[in-house]
Amino acid sequence: MNKPWLAHYPEGVPSELADIGYRSLADLLDNAFSTFADRNALHFMGAVFTYRRFGELARDFAAYLQTLGLKKGDRIALMMPNVPQYPVAIAGAAMAGLTIVNVNPLYTPGELAHQLKDSGAKAIVLLENMAATFAACRQKTDVEHVVVTAMGDLLPFLKGTIVNFVVRRVKKMVPAFDLPGSVSFKQALATGAKGNPVKVDVAPEDIAVLQYTGGTTGVAKGAMLSHRNIVANVLQSEAWNSPALKHLAPGEQSVTVCALPIYHIFGFTVNLMLSVRNGGASILIPNPRDIPATLKAIKPFRFHSFPAVNTLFNAIALHPEAKSVDWSSLKLAVGGGMAVQAATAERWKKLTGVSICEGYGLSETSPSACCNPTDRSEYTGNIGVPLPSTELAVLGEDGTHLAPGEVGEIAIRGPQVMAGYWNRPEETTAVMTADGFFRSGDVGVMSADGLFKIVDRKKDMINVSGFNVYPNEIEEVVTRMPGVVEAAAIAIADEGSGEAVKLFVVRSDEALDEGAIRSYCRENLTGYKRPRIIEFRDELPKSAVGKVLRRELRS
Repeated sequence: MNKPWLAHYPEGVPSELADIGYRSLADLLDNAFSTFADRNALHFMGAVFTYRRFGELARDFAAYLQTLGLKKGDRIALMMPNVPQYPVAIAGAAMAGLTIVNVNPLYTPGELAHQLKDSGAKAIVLLENMAATFAACRQKTDVEHVVVTAMGDLLPFLKGTIVNFVVRRVKKMVPAFDLPGSVSFKQALATGAKGNPVKVDVAPEDIAVLQYTGGTTGVAKGAMLSHRNIVANVLQSEAWNSPALKHLAPGEQSVTVCALPIYHIFGFTVNLMLSVRNGGASILIPNPRDIPATLKAIKPFRFHSFPAVNTLFNAIALHPEAKSVDWSSLKLAVGGGMAVQAATAERWKKLTGVSICEGYGLSETSPSACCNPTDRSEYTGNIGVPLPSTELAVLGEDGTHLAPGEVGEIAIRGPQVMAGYWNRPEETTAVMTADGFFRSGDVGVMSADGLFKIVDRKKDMINVSGFNVYPNEIEEVVTRMPGVVEAAAIAIADEGSGEAVKLFVVRSDEALDEGAIRSYCRENLTGYKRPRIIEFRDELPKSAVGKVLRRELRS
């Protein structure tokens, strides 16, 4: 396959991964616990966990899981925000040979029941704030073992007690729940500390994570990510980030802001696992939507890497307190999960002096497949080039490979591509080509010199009188307008044109009216792309990771 994108590779970045080295996530974690024992691994609410302590807690938790009779390949659901218990549970589950099922803490009982039943999870670890949700659907699942933790459980005693009191009594964030037979996270660790975990022989092709996805197109399904998939993506990301992070001072530990939720594969792989691989420290942010709290949490640190989604970059750049943060040590801001808009990139660069380096991937690709070179100093508006050992193609409806400049479906082949969808062979067959490419469902194009650009999601495309209109393009234009904070475009039915554009706008200036936006669109968009209806909103519906949910706007 012709690979024109290799010409864009920074010096020192290999086109192919060397031998992956680790057989499993447990091997990667064990190596970090021993190699970086005295380094700080996790920062949370002023508490610090060294790699040695992280490893001790993980081994205790692994031993506890084995006392329950859980065996290799059994599924364990983890339902928490970014608290230290989450990385500990991940590492413990990996050491015990279990398959991790990451669960969105904001799920409703119905959504949670589906994921637990579909995955066949036998155990769950969850923050007490979400316990009432699980209690409401427990009888519909096969879960046998329940571990409940509180926000402050791994903090020093006095601080942890205060944090738990505030969460429960002052902020009243823990609805009443009844979960007979459940144990506390502290009890689980105490039980595990009485023994040692038995080493489990895990093969690279064994399933490490069931990452649920596809809720926007119907019932959520589990992408089977093997140990090889995730380890490969960690090493691909490490190689790709090296041109930016090589500028750290000699001996300086890399520090990453972990604001992306760990239950999202972007946070799991590119935040947590990559930081562990590097012996770096992660600043855990439990609620990135609380911008003042997020800024307060990162203020004491010199941090170097900040992966995030467009909405978080934008919210921080617009917040007045952001100027009080010292951004001088930031080397890399990777944007993914959704398109990075030019207006956001401009605001972020003005605030931090660092351009957002946009990447691209999916749950099915562990997630990273493509990224802009990290040694570039400007936002490009495209998703860059395939990572080492990765190929991208643009496919026509009949599966043929299209030429540069032709718009089609982005397809991906590489060691990070999933093994398939859990218990859904037909759906797996539908997205995998005979030659091993995964069909992403995203519409894109490759330039003659190998740079890729996403045009939009196939399902979000608007058809106006036979013309394809891409919501991303409209949103990109409108968010450049002064006074516009966010925008989202969807299709609505129209008797004359089949479909028309409806635009939702969040504004910072109440004087900005519909007439001004229509005038702006007339100057910047051709006729069929202009919104038929404009609606102002105080906020747009978003997923937990910050992606705008067009499906909710459509409904």
